[in-house]
Amino acid sequence: MREFASDQTSYLNQIEAYVARLPSLSTTATKVLQTCNNPKSSPNDLNRLIALDPVLAGQVLRLINSAYYSLNHPVSSLTRAIIMLGVNTVKNLVLSFAILEQLRTLNTFQTFSSTAFWAHSVCVGVIAKCIAEVKGAPLADQEDYFVGGLMHDLGKIPLNHRFADEYDQALALASQRRWSPVHAERAIFGIDHCTVGGLVAQKWRLSPAFVDVLANHHRPDESRAASQQLVFIVALADLYAQLLDSGTHEDTLTDNEFGAAVLARVGMDWSALDQMRDTVFAEIDKAKIFLEISQRGSRS
Repeated sequence: MREFASDQTSYLNQIEAYVARLPSLSTTATKVLQTCNNPKSSPNDLNRLIALDPVLAGQVLRLINSAYYSLNHPVSSLTRAIIMLGVNTVKNLVLSFAILEQLRTLNTFQTFSSTAFWAHSVCVGVIAKCIAEVKGAPLADQEDYFVGGLMHDLGKIPLNHRFADEYDQALALASQRRWSPVHAERAIFGIDHCTVGGLVAQKWRLSPAFVDVLANHHRPDESRAASQQLVFIVALADLYAQLLDSGTHEDTLTDNEFGAAVLARVGMDWSALDQMRDTVFAEIDKAKIFLEISQRGSRS
């Protein structure tokens, strides 16, 4: 690997400095996350916090009234929305909006398409949530799988932004040698987007489970025991999303050592996974509302 990068330690040092300079999450988002993590907090506590941020309040109301939730009657009360969604879901919505807003304030996409990046991210989130539902995850926890999938590749953005030319070289190398992007990133930088994602998650003080998702979705065995179900399901969702992106209907996961191991660990076979195809495509269109609402919020 040294043939590609003469000073890989320098890349790590530079990316650590870059991540350290990233803006923190908004004060409102930080307070909401702290409140949600306090078992004594009530919906009224959340309502008071979110109501202080008209943009965030509008985002929550637009989302609950969107096709993503498909309610029969519109909800106009923020308190009612919080009660209906539940504390964990509200926490994940606020976290998603806060992270998407931070990333949009940066000129982040240099080498690859932002549209393709977020399309893949939404797809992984939708698949992860579908798998979690099939595997019997509690309804209150299923949004964790969507958010984990949505955010899993965030480590690519600092690498691409800080080292656009080298990242372009990594993508070319992956194509030429039929390597995984992770393999090519390690060859060029000595680190990969998982390492960077872990740094970003720690910078933003995300939960240990989300730190594991960002840092270990290509090596889920290295995640903490309490996080492994989430990380393995996101890893499987990522693999399946790549097949959907390529348009293939063939089972190539079981021919791949990593894919077969992840399928086995999640406890699914190919046929059960591929039966989700139509549901996934239907849910993707609904889930895109996360990105649309975030964009509208940032322009408000």
